Amino acid sequence: MSIDVFPSTEALVALDWSKGDGLLPAVIQHADTLQVLMLGYVSAESLQVTLATGRMTFFSRSRQRLWTKGEQSGNVLAVRSICVDCDADTVLVVARPAGPTCHTGTESCFGPAPQDFLGGLDRLVAVREQQRPQGSYTTSLFEGGVRRIAQKVGEEGVETALAAVAQDDAALLGEAADLLFHLLVVLRARGLSLDDARAVLEQRHRG
Repeated sequence: MSIDVFPSTEALVALDWSKGDGLLPAVIQHADTLQVLMLGYVSAESLQVTLATGRMTFFSRSRQRLWTKGEQSGNVLAVRSICVDCDADTVLVVARPAGPTCHTGTESCFGPAPQDFLGGLDRLVAVREQQRPQGSYTTSLFEGGVRRIAQKVGEEGVETALAAVAQDDAALLGEAADLLFHLLVVLRARGLSLDDARAVLEQRHRG
């Protein structure tokens, strides 16, 4: 598994390991929801293992050894990017978890840490697409096929436009929410995601 973004070789060499006796704090953030998941510590060796495997590997201070997150539970952290702070003594790791990150069974070790709701909804839509639970409206959309979902997107788009010119703010917001939801579904039906659409917007913004 490849890691999309990592600082330059110069930045890696310049990491300041002296402040923490050979360890650096590593803040782990969810790739989809941007929620802060946990804080761990990395050594130069554990960071190299992370880069080689694409799975987040820490240095356990209590066990005094390398520790790959999920090596027992299976709840690994698939690393998407790593960046270094301005003082070169902390790393921010963006990763996609395979399950709960906290040993208590919660998504984040920080409890209800803030997150991007739309990214979380996109993840839920992806789960619905895979599992197809009975009685789910999202399941019924997927089983109707891309054409049916696209029709719903069109309907919601028209209703949003009409609400914008002829109804109050509450109506407009309600229709906009419906449109966003159905956009997420049609993207998943085509094998795409909110993150893919974001990437296009980011590329356009950068020019």
